[in-house]
Amino acid sequence: MSPTAKTPVILMADDDADDRLLAKDALDECGPPIDLRFVENGEELLDYLLRRGNHASAEHAPRPNLILLDLNMPRKDGREALQEIKHHPELRRIPVVMFTTSSADIDIDRIYDLGANSFITKPVTFEELVKVMRSLGDYWFQVVELPVRPGA
Repeated sequence: MSPTAKTPVILMADDDADDRLLAKDALDECGPPIDLRFVENGEELLDYLLRRGNHASAEHAPRPNLILLDLNMPRKDGREALQEIKHHPELRRIPVVMFTTSSADIDIDRIYDLGANSFITKPVTFEELVKVMRSLGDYWFQVVELPVRPGA
């Protein structure tokens, strides 16, 4: 990311408040600023991405550069949300990393079949979480070239 580029936005969809707080704390320890935003389920994720309801304002719901998506959530789970994102012409280029407690082969296979860019099993310790968040930030915002965020 160049010094003049905007702060990258990560949108994390996770129904567990403790996991959201730990992710924020871990990301805060990683260095360059990242704007981490949260939604609590797949329905709210789609509302955010499509700017519906409480997320109608582009100012309050900037288009994310990366989505961290939990697998098992109420109302609409990660599989359903991922499928909708990857079939939507305005959303499908946003990288989606499944970030979940599962490590089951059936989940991993299904998530990649639905178009996820990565599958990461949530680390057990805070130190491991910091390493994962640092790696995510480095890879997605320093190494790869991401498409321009339309409607950012």
